[in-house]
Amino acid sequence: MSQPKAIIDCRVSSRNQEKDGHGLEGQETRCRQHADAKGYEVVATFPDTMTGGGDFMKRPGMVPLLSFMDAQPDENFVVIFDDLKRASRDTLAFLDLRDAFRDRQAQVERLNFKLDDSPEGEFLETLFAAQGQLERKQNGRQVAQKMRARMENGFWIHNPPVAYRYEKQPNQGRVLVRNPPFDAIIKEAFEGYASGHFQTQAEVKRFFESFPEFPRLKNGKLTQQRVTDILTHPIYTGHICSDTYELHWIKAQHEPLISLATFDRVQERRKAVAKAPKRANIGDAFALRGVAVCDCCGAPLRSSFARGKLGKRYPYYLCQTKTCEAYGKSIRRDQLEGDVGELIKSLQPTDGLMRAAAAMFRHIWETRQTQAAELARAGKRQIAAIDKEIDKLLDLIMTSGNTTVIRKYEEKITQHERQKALLAEKLANQAAPNGTWEEKLEPALTFLANPSKLREKGNITLRRAVLKLAFKDRIRYCRNEGARTPEIAFLFKALRGFNALEVQSGAADGTNLEPLELQSLLSELEDWADILNGSPEVIHKLRELAGGSEQKETNDTRAKRNALRSHVRLGPTL
Repeated sequence: MSQPKAIIDCRVSSRNQEKDGHGLEGQETRCRQHADAKGYEVVATFPDTMTGGGDFMKRPGMVPLLSFMDAQPDENFVVIFDDLKRASRDTLAFLDLRDAFRDRQAQVERLNFKLDDSPEGEFLETLFAAQGQLERKQNGRQVAQKMRARMENGFWIHNPPVAYRYEKQPNQGRVLVRNPPFDAIIKEAFEGYASGHFQTQAEVKRFFESFPEFPRLKNGKLTQQRVTDILTHPIYTGHICSDTYELHWIKAQHEPLISLATFDRVQERRKAVAKAPKRANIGDAFALRGVAVCDCCGAPLRSSFARGKLGKRYPYYLCQTKTCEAYGKSIRRDQLEGDVGELIKSLQPTDGLMRAAAAMFRHIWETRQTQAAELARAGKRQIAAIDKEIDKLLDLIMTSGNTTVIRKYEEKITQHERQKALLAEKLANQAAPNGTWEEKLEPALTFLANPSKLREKGNITLRRAVLKLAFKDRIRYCRNEGARTPEIAFLFKALRGFNALEVQSGAADGTNLEPLELQSLLSELEDWADILNGSPEVIHKLRELAGGSEQKETNDTRAKRNALRSHVRLGPTL
């Protein structure tokens, strides 16, 4: 007579139990010992890592087990479970599984107890299965209650959202903490969308995609739904909301990234975008879409084509807010964009003013590079000196036998290490600008010198870049009175502050500005450069314009420029 063949089924309730515990290994060992004692030959083991409730046919271990038996219909198998609860913690599922084994003429054995096939044994087996179901539901209720209570206390319990990670803290368990650099990226996305710097969620998506390390799906893509999930998640305001546990705006224990006011502005802008009518293939015909707003109600002006005689189309802007007094009243595109063009013309600096500005910015740039190099050398010398002190203290620790003295030395080493870290952080913050002047800032200066030309000659991308960088706010437009003057960018404000007579005399060097203002000007110019350099199409147009409009300098002009640069005096520190 051949030796009976046994199949072992093991189960734990989660992947964490499989990874961190030894439940599957212990169950298999006990089942093999049982098989050896009974003289069975173990031919297969099928592990499971899922809860005991629900359809057994969906369990990743039970499906191949039954398939294994079906592939050998002439064999009579013995299926061994460590416990009845390992088979199922759902009464109906257990009964179905028992019938599935009976259909395959398989014998079922449990290590903890033995029941015969009598009606009484079947009844007891059903009672044990019902008890397992009761315990499963009670455990689930307890877990849910504990999770709800933890969330009520302000602790997030689910997977950490982008910009946060979990960190164990004393007496608090796992708590969300900021996760650089994603915290800064998410914060900038929220504030940019709330302020109008990002006009649409598609722009936010492209902003996220500009960071190669930003979390994506397994296929390497970032979906628009992921962007929506981020922009609508209250967790970033320092509050917890959960529809599952019916919790709303619980003050959280973690540090918020944005204010509630910023979050609310984002939601308002999302709703406004969602209500906008879809227009096919007209985006490139209206440069002011998303930039011009109705002066009466503040809503973005919509755009459309009206069809005239002989099928000719006429472009218009109009307000579509039904409660607005300007609702449905159209504005000719050429009229609106022409009025805005006049605003941009008023920003156009003179050639002399731009020469003064270019000299000023180059001087700031070169001065900061020189200072950064000097600071770096001094900082490295200080760090080297601290390292020597640490080495001396380590030598003293090795030769000392006094525990009190050793503890003092160790405290001193800790202080030195902290001082090193502070110096390293300071050096990083005062690093010299990256790249050359030509690579980094000349495109931004070309933009600053030619806003009107770029609007007139540039493509739609360049014209929108002009509007985005030149004005800090959207442009309010009244149908009868024209464009309201918006707040202009800090750089154009500074240029307007230079006196015309100072420019003519060569004295417009920025000496009337404070060092911090000069640094702010350079920082904004660098921000412009980052935005412009992100678009090869825009950079190509800027270089084309700069090359076509500039004439070769005469010796006299070059001498005047050098004299102007040497005249600039900005103080010893910036």
